[in-house]
Order: sequence, then structure tokens, then C-alpha cells
Amino acid sequence: MADKVHVLKHPLVNARLSKLRQTTTTGKEFREGIRDISTILGIEASRDLEEETFSGETPVGPFTGSVIKPRIGLTPILRAGMGMTDALLDLFPAARVYHLGIFREKVSLQPVEYYAKLPENPNVDQVFLLDPLIATGGTACAALNMILEWGIPVNKIKLLCVLASQDGLNRVQKEFAGVEIWVSAVDPHLTPNGLISPGLGDTGDRLYNTLKDKEAL
Repeated sequence: MADKVHVLKHPLVNARLSKLRQTTTTGKEFREGIRDISTILGIEASRDLEEETFSGETPVGPFTGSVIKPRIGLTPILRAGMGMTDALLDLFPAARVYHLGIFREKVSLQPVEYYAKLPENPNVDQVFLLDPLIATGGTACAALNMILEWGIPVNKIKLLCVLASQDGLNRVQKEFAGVEIWVSAVDPHLTPNGLISPGLGDTGDRLYNTLKDKEAL
């Protein structure tokens, strides 16, 4: 299972993640950092996408070009996953975007689905599931179940996340052994209330400046 988990090891990613962790980082800087890391995750995760060739002409002469063959779908988990979406749309401008609404109940820490508008039949070949944080892994597993029930096979799903806990990764791997995971870093600990430590804090709140006044950055 370990060969399905890819942890980015790159100085640019490390520097941006370190900036994201800091409480002094502004909402604008946080959004930019999430987008930058998401771009790198998308590039790395798309290395093995199948290509289709075509014949074209440059101003000088003929050439053989290529396009991405599979139809790409993006499934960001609301609301934090929206912070990753534009970066992936830059890479795949023709991608279809299907939002999945899932939140974690604060007491039980169990995922609760509140929104999904997937078409009746899959109209994409490859799905990139976008979830900035994998803490307990419950939300990611719920989203993976939704995509599988939609009809996408597990080997055609790539889970992209900015940061994960080791426990969360272990849970996702155990429940979905065939899913490919791309993450920029893994933190070793979870707090008793299910937060990654040292982590990033609440990604959605930091993306959209909805922190309580006493927590405002």
C-alpha cells in the first residue's frame, strides 16, 4: 500500500508549507500558498496520464504533438477544497468540476454529507479528489465512497492534499488500498479533538477569513 502514497520532497513546497503553518500568515498569503502547492501536486500527480498524439504544423514545419487523453474530473470537498480547484483548472482547463459537501461533526468527528450533485452516469475517466487536510481521514473516506458509488474505479482516483496526519493516511490506505495519494507533507500527531498537530489550523477559515476575532490573523 505504501507505494500508493507519494510525499513531495521539494524545497519550494517545504518553504510554502512553512509559510502556511505560521499564525502571522495573512488570508491572501494563505490562499496563494495553497494554490502554489496544489499546482505542484497536480503536476506531479499527472505524470502518468495517457497521451494522445496528433499531427500539426509550426511556422517552420510539421510536428507530432500530444494532448491528455482521459477526460478529467475535479471533485473538491467543500469548502476548503475550493482553495485547490483553480490551480487544477489551470492545468486542466477543460476539466469538469463536481463539488462534494461534507463536514465533520464536532463531537463524534464523523463525516456528514450535505451536498453532492454528480450526474447519474460518470462522464469523466480520471478524478482528482481535492482535500487540503487529511486529519482523521473520515472526510476523505466518505468522499471516496461517494466517487466509487458514482462509478469511478479506485485506480482512476487520485487524492491530492496539502497536509495529512499519519493516522489519517493509514485509515485511507486501509479502507481504499488502491487509491493513489499525493501529499506535500505528513505530520505525526492528532489532537484529542481530531486536529493535525502542528498542522495548519482550520484551512477553510484561514482561506476565507472566517476565523473568530480572537483567532484572526
